[in-house]
Amino acid sequence: MKHLIIIGARGYGRGTFDTAQTMKGYGVDFDIKGFLDDKKDALDGYEGYPQILDSVENYQIQKDDIFICALGDVKYKKKYAKIILDKGGEFMNVIHGSAIIGKNVKMGVGCMVGTFSKIDCDAEIGDFVSIQDYCDIGHDTKVASWSILDCYSFLGGFSSIGESVTMHTRSTLIPKKHIGDNSVINAGSVVIRNVPNDSLMMGNPAKQLIVPVIR
Repeated sequence: MKHLIIIGARGYGRGTFDTAQTMKGYGVDFDIKGFLDDKKDALDGYEGYPQILDSVENYQIQKDDIFICALGDVKYKKKYAKIILDKGGEFMNVIHGSAIIGKNVKMGVGCMVGTFSKIDCDAEIGDFVSIQDYCDIGHDTKVASWSILDCYSFLGGFSSIGESVTMHTRSTLIPKKHIGDNSVINAGSVVIRNVPNDSLMMGNPAKQLIVPVIR
């Protein structure tokens, strides 16, 4: 049996703990060992969660450990996941039992898919992609590695997003359009044209802001 360790014990980490327990293999193929977080009191006042084992930097990987990174910021997700990867750690996908994964969907490792999200047929999802609750990803879409889709994000059919993109809550990408690497789409924005790399977009229709994206 594998022992799942969740990187991050804040709100997203606690939600990931709940999500993992809905999976078919929970209690058979894997259990949940605990969290990694440098804030030792992150779970103070909360009940029913496993312990914080250590910080990511200090944790010594044990036999049968497996990981998921539950951090909602691309920069920190990449930083802490790569620390574990450099130590030889392995990652699994955590997909809520209510999620719908269509035919021929390809998905990398270290991905998360939240409650009632749908990934339609023939989509391609890279490594370490976070898809939060109630997202709708259309057929033949491509989502590159490290990207984050917040709750209720929508990607139309044949659309694509580059690496390390963040789409905030209720943002929309219409069919056949592309969002470039490292871009951020603000909450509620509707993207109707291709977005260059390193863009910060806001509005309906979404327009590029002058303020540069800070990575």
